[in-house]
Amino acid sequence: MGTTIKSITVDESSVKEIHQYLLGIIAPRPIAWVSTISKNGTPNLSPFSFFNVFSANPPILIFSSARRVRNNTTKHTLHNIIEHPEAVINIPNYDLVEQLSLSSTEYPKGVNEFIKSGVTSVASDIVAPPRIKECPASFECKVNHTIPLGKEGGAGHLIIAKVVKIHIKLDVLDQNGKIDPLRFDSIARMGENWYSRIIKDSIFEIPKPIRNIGIGIDQLPSMIQNSTILTGNNLGRLGNVEKLPNTNAIQKRIKTKEIQAIIQQSSKNDRLKKLHLLAKKYLEKGNTMTCLEILMCESLD
Repeated sequence: MGTTIKSITVDESSVKEIHQYLLGIIAPRPIAWVSTISKNGTPNLSPFSFFNVFSANPPILIFSSARRVRNNTTKHTLHNIIEHPEAVINIPNYDLVEQLSLSSTEYPKGVNEFIKSGVTSVASDIVAPPRIKECPASFECKVNHTIPLGKEGGAGHLIIAKVVKIHIKLDVLDQNGKIDPLRFDSIARMGENWYSRIIKDSIFEIPKPIRNIGIGIDQLPSMIQNSTILTGNNLGRLGNVEKLPNTNAIQKRIKTKEIQAIIQQSSKNDRLKKLHLLAKKYLEKGNTMTCLEILMCESLD
């Protein structure tokens, strides 16, 4: 990517411009498909992508119902929550994305978006608003706080909701009872008309540096830090190890056929490149220590 930067001073820019960049850059965002009821009991359904989980104990979900940028009006969801501070935060998947989008239509007050978007209303167990039968997961919530962030168009209202009951379809769980991201088939919001979908080629695993303290990239030998083959991601993975391979492990690695072939058939300059290319292949397969042993073979030459 290029190094030329466009810098934007917020106070010198329009709300529309800032809104466009925020939604385009801070993406993908999870989507809360929120059901509420008015004081006379009419259900309302609307999607929000200013949304996430913020606590597990107590379980807290927060979404923001922002004032419309173009005319500074507020949404029926916000009105309903002020009148009746309960909500169900339904989590949609790919099978529901078109119906989800349809429910964002600005229908007049009193119109039931469950009916308009063709989804099935199911009575909740604890809160008054219904949940969506077709969603793979739903959270019944009591709203603790509604916090306005401003008075002009584009200003959000933080809606802080405590989860009181969770509903999960069994077919999105793996054999250990955990959420399987591929079975869930999650969707997320991006800028403009763009959405994203979780598919096999778009997800990957990275070992979390929680139970161990990685040595850090700065503690890797300089010949590794300055590699022209390894990427920043590669170095980040290597910096997550707790310790470097010892001399015995490196010596054993040097004696292997694949390393001996590189040593015997390459000049010094070519050898370093070949070692780094080979090490990278092992790293991409998840063999971190093997990768480090190969990279450090040069140091014992």
